[in-house]
This record gives sequence, structure tokens and C-alpha cells, in this order.
Amino acid sequence: MISHQSKIEKLIAELCPNGVEFKSIGEICQINRGRVMSKDYLKDNAGEYPVYSSQTANNGIFGRINTYDYDGEYLTWTTDGAYAGSIFYRNGKFSITNVCGLLKAKSDDVNMKFLSYILSTVSKKYVSAGMGNPKIMSNVMEKIKIPLPPLAIQEEIVKILNSFTELEAELEAELEAELEARKKQYEHYREELLVCDQKINRKTLKEVTLLTDNIKWKETNKTYKYIDLTSVSREDHSICDTIEINANNTPSRAQKLIEKNDVIFATTRPTLRRFTLIDDNFDGQVASTGYCVLRAKKDVVLPKWIYFNVSSSAFNDYTEKNQEGSAYPSISDVKVKAFTIPIPPLAEQERIVSILDKFDALVNDISIGLPAELSARRQQYEYYRGKLLTFDELKK
Repeated sequence: MISHQSKIEKLIAELCPNGVEFKSIGEICQINRGRVMSKDYLKDNAGEYPVYSSQTANNGIFGRINTYDYDGEYLTWTTDGAYAGSIFYRNGKFSITNVCGLLKAKSDDVNMKFLSYILSTVSKKYVSAGMGNPKIMSNVMEKIKIPLPPLAIQEEIVKILNSFTELEAELEAELEAELEARKKQYEHYREELLVCDQKINRKTLKEVTLLTDNIKWKETNKTYKYIDLTSVSREDHSICDTIEINANNTPSRAQKLIEKNDVIFATTRPTLRRFTLIDDNFDGQVASTGYCVLRAKKDVVLPKWIYFNVSSSAFNDYTEKNQEGSAYPSISDVKVKAFTIPIPPLAEQERIVSILDKFDALVNDISIGLPAELSARRQQYEYYRGKLLTFDELKK
């Protein structure tokens, strides 16, 4: 990287020693918008040419049709929604929907790949979030100013960032494969540890949990955090999105009072595996009736012991077999609580939970192990990209 950096510095000293001209996107690019295309339109005109939309998954491909609106080197950007400001380099035959903008260089003095790299570093700053809908429209895009060094410097920077991006992608793929292997290893050990000796007594979840209360909205004027069915992450089982409610605006399903160390499990579409262990932040708050609340009898079972058993493949298999309905499959609280788990002595539960907690942290915690390495590599790439794309402005 240092040799690359010094080469860039030599080019700057030779070609633009006094600084680089900053130009607006409107000065250097033609700007267009896409057109409305429904899913029915895509179905009726299916073909080989990609149609790009506002999403970022699958490189933004919304579908494929038998015609194309553009052919060549372009940039597209997402104009509306959660991914507003996302920049994509396009080269070939394609079309775009109405939630995409399009940039085409007005002259050969602009390397479109360079433009994609530098615009990606600043575009999100210009996204407005008025009325809850993030946007970056053409009138804003055209005013964004970027440094435009001589073409030779643009091309050299593109070479460096292309190779760096490839290296980063290879490394991320290796690390993600290793992380996936660790997860499978963890799941294997978890299953092994939770399958106790046959002599160990088994009890139903009903036998080892307490009855819980519903909130009486007519008797309170307090404000509560509400855990809806989508509030619990399927990936890391954290509570990520809640809303504040009170007696005046409460959803009809906001009924179940929860406490610290309760395990809650979503009984609607149970195989989606939305479950979590309630921490201090949600002690005394309200959950949807779409959750089964499992409150441990702590003289018999640890809350974490219930949590890890709910995370097991045996429990997932059980809920899959016992769910009812096709469009919105669900399982009743009664059925959930009929599931049996081994109940070893509390000391043994503590020993196993301690082991599983360590595995859990190694696999899932962003500050530990491989996820931290992934994050560090991304930050390193962004640091070098930032250095390469920073220029002194030419004083006029």
C-alpha cells in the first residue's frame, strides 16, 4: 500500500502540485431517473437484461426483462428508502426502476469507477429523512461537489482500490466461512451438552415455570416499551426495535408483562425462531400476546437453562411438528409448555450454561474473535480508501 501511495503522490506532484479542481456532479455527468416497472411487467417481459431497483441485495437486481434502456458505463444510485444514497457501478445493457437515479459522464475526463468510489464516500451525507422516508433526489445529487484529479491519477486510484476490494472480499469470504464453521461447531457442542444422562429427571416447561400476568391498561398511566413480534432479531436474538406505548395508543396485542430473566418465544411462525432472554433494559415492559413468556422457577431451573433449551434443534423440531395453520402457522402456549427438558442439579446447569455462554460470546459478540477481525478489516479498507480519495482543493 505504501508503494502505491508514493506513486499517487508522485503523480500529484507532477500533474496537479497546487491542488485539484472540485466539480459538481451536475457539471461532469448527465443525470436521469428510471421508470416505473411492476412485478407483473417484469413477469410479462421476462428476459436476460437486468433491471436494477432500490435494494442492495443481489447487486440491486429487481428482475430481468427482454429489453434494455441503457448500454455502457454508468452509475446508479438509490433515490428513496432505507438504502437511499447507495452507489453502484454498472457496465453493460440494463434498465432501472423509478427509485434509481442514473449518472453518465459528459466527457472522457471522468473515470466512472473512480466516480463510484469517491461518490460512495460522500453520498449518504446528502440523504434527507423528512417524513420518515430517506431521499436523495436529482436536484441534490447534481450539487454534490467532488475532487476531480487528472485522468491518470483517477485510473491509478481505481487500480489500487479494485485490487484492495478484491483482497478484502477474499479475506471476508475466508473469515465468514470460518465463522460459519465455528457456529456449526458451537451448535454441535450445545446439542451434546444439553443431552443429559438418561437418569436425569425431565420436566415440562409448564412444571418449571411460573404463571405470568397481563397488564391492566385501565389501572395505569405509565409509558412502556412494547416488544412486538418483529422486535426480536432472528440472527442474534437481541431486542432491536421497540415503540413506546401507553393506555391511549396501545396495540390490541400489547398485553404481556415481562420481567428480567424471562425467556420469550414467538408462537406465530415459530420456526422463524424469534426468542430472547429479557435483560435489565426491558424489565417491567410489555410484550405481544404473540409471545409465550417462560418465567423460571429459580429454585429448580436457571433462566439461561431454559433459554439454551429453547435454542436447541430438539425444540425447533418440536415446534415445527406441533404448529397449526398454513398461511400463518402458530403454536399455542400450552403446546410450548408441554415440551420437556432435562433438569440436572442447579450446579450442573450453571456449569453447562457457563460453557455455552463462552461459546455464544466467541461466535456472536462483535468485539470478540472473528467478527472483530472482519470489522477491523473493513475499517482498514475504509481508512486507506479515505486517504486515497482526499485531495487539496485548487485555489482559484
